[in-house]
Amino acid sequence: MSQNTLDELARLILRLVLGVLILLHGWAKIRTGIGGIEAMLAMKGLPGFFAWGVYVGEVLAPILLIAGIWSRMAAALIAINMLVAVFLAHMGHLGQFTSSGGWQLELQAMFFVAALALMMLGAGRYSVAGRSGRWN
Repeated sequence: MSQNTLDELARLILRLVLGVLILLHGWAKIRTGIGGIEAMLAMKGLPGFFAWGVYVGEVLAPILLIAGIWSRMAAALIAINMLVAVFLAHMGHLGQFTSSGGWQLELQAMFFVAALALMMLGAGRYSVAGRSGRWN
């Protein structure tokens, strides 16, 4: 297998894994609602309607990423979603570690960094839109 093919497969794997894992969080929000997020926003003095943005970051963006349509923009939305999640729910965990030695925010950090990588790499050849387009 050529290095170019391996690079394209790596982009596909990264897109699919990040997209599916974030979409699972979105699916949970679809099933249970966003009342908890609205409450966290209210505690920070922000309007509750901002909570609807979670559907963009955890449902729409992952679907676009999985398909490989507007992948760079979708990855940017996921990265922003992760920053908002840390701001709303995890600021107290920034310097904390688990009993097994892991960082308390390693999942959020991994999602954020994977999204940044896809923002830089783009969707690649194995996507609906292919390599074409500024946002792919």
